[in-house]
Amino acid sequence: MFNWFKKDKPSQPPSKPQFTIRDTLFGDMPITEWPSDPNTTAEPWLSFVEARKSLAAGDRVSAIATLQKITEMPDLEPRHYLQAWHFLHQLGVNPPLDKAKFVYGVVVEVGMKNGADIVAAYSNYTARYLHHIGGGVVWERPDKSLDAEMGALLKAGQAVASRIGPWEEARPSAPRADHIRLNMLTPSGLHFGYGAWETLSKEPMGKAIIDPATQLMLSLTQKGKK
Repeated sequence: MFNWFKKDKPSQPPSKPQFTIRDTLFGDMPITEWPSDPNTTAEPWLSFVEARKSLAAGDRVSAIATLQKITEMPDLEPRHYLQAWHFLHQLGVNPPLDKAKFVYGVVVEVGMKNGADIVAAYSNYTARYLHHIGGGVVWERPDKSLDAEMGALLKAGQAVASRIGPWEEARPSAPRADHIRLNMLTPSGLHFGYGAWETLSKEPMGKAIIDPATQLMLSLTQKGKK
């Protein structure tokens, strides 16, 4: 019934990826790039650098302890939690069951002829909209006017992530034209649905995510015009 979440495997990213703004949305950047500046002193960046240094020194135990400390820090931007769990997973440490499926963000990618339109909503009610030809909108929650729309999208993403398994391979490249990828970001990894717009927009689980994502994209576009 939900085979479209695993079939029609998208093309894999290049062996030497060129990191873009899109790549920063998923909470799975390489540890060498999160942060890119090793001299930062603010948390949780400082702890990420500390974990990086521990790994470089061959001290896996200390790196794991530091990353686990990050997962317990309060009120971080959701991608920090995702990054910490991403690195822990690479070190063989999985999240506890009560945290594994929590959706920290939903990223919807709509393939266009020359790229992808992308809308991302996170559990702290911040959002991003990237237009396929460049530009976009960054919403850092200056007010609560988009909370209901983001809440609907996150709720739909949570419902789907709770029913499917995580993707076990490298994150795929952006979807091709007329296709869409629905990404749910959790401590246990990326969960996604992928297929033709015509197919997913009519499938109940796909429609449940696509409809609020479309509304959020329109609202962010209007915010960007003000």
